[in-house]
Amino acid sequence: MNRIVKKTQLSENVFRMTINAPQIAEKREAGQFVVIMTEEKGERIPLTIVDSDRDEGTVTIIFQVVGKTTMCLAAMKKGEDLFAVLGPLGMPTEMEDFGTSVVVGGGVGIGVAYPIIKALKEAGNKVIAIIGARTKDILILEDEIREVCDRLIVSTDDGSYGVHGFVTDVLKDLIDSGETINRAFAIGPVPMMKFLCEVTRPYNIKTIVSLNPIMVDATGMCGACRVSVGGKTKFACVDGPEFNGHDVDFNLLMNRLRMYNVEEEEARKGCKCHE
Repeated sequence: MNRIVKKTQLSENVFRMTINAPQIAEKREAGQFVVIMTEEKGERIPLTIVDSDRDEGTVTIIFQVVGKTTMCLAAMKKGEDLFAVLGPLGMPTEMEDFGTSVVVGGGVGIGVAYPIIKALKEAGNKVIAIIGARTKDILILEDEIREVCDRLIVSTDDGSYGVHGFVTDVLKDLIDSGETINRAFAIGPVPMMKFLCEVTRPYNIKTIVSLNPIMVDATGMCGACRVSVGGKTKFACVDGPEFNGHDVDFNLLMNRLRMYNVEEEEARKGCKCHE
């Protein structure tokens, strides 16, 4: 069992949770994730490790309530035990001093961007962070990211805070201003990552994306998380979750993510956790 030691609500449907998991905390690196089960017969869901504390033996996750299991997770309280936490899983982010790195986080993907920004800075990079949300009310981790990067640009779709526009527009303006970018990272909704890769493609800026396909066992056995990268089948759980975005078939990824929409909606409606 893994005990919840801290839980905070970051916005209406986004939560940060710190969990006792000393073995995972000891080994995790930026870009890796855990698989969580709230109960013995529950669903296995992958969630990126946002931070860890080796001394305390804890890992921190950030999740958005979108389905039955995340509803149940959000209903749990400090001091309660999760049935299982497996990890660290996936390949760590390739980390070196690239020069100037731009990390773009959208929505809850900002939580995934944070450990990458932090690790890039520790590796010697000049790090420019671009974070965005639909509106100011759901923007997360602005203060935390500002502390670990060289420059932070915030945007909102509705113009309620920061730059009025999409993160893709902000990145395009940054490139057009003459900023040299040696490596880009994009984490967020699949359409955002797709369009951001189209922004960087003409400039030949290698762009790493963190993919979120449907996963079941997360150990490479079931094949549920397969994605097409450079015309080849890859498994996000063991080959990723990060890939060169210019090689990813985003249309196939989006189609696969919609495979169980009906079943997921039925499960969500039948969830009693929130009661």
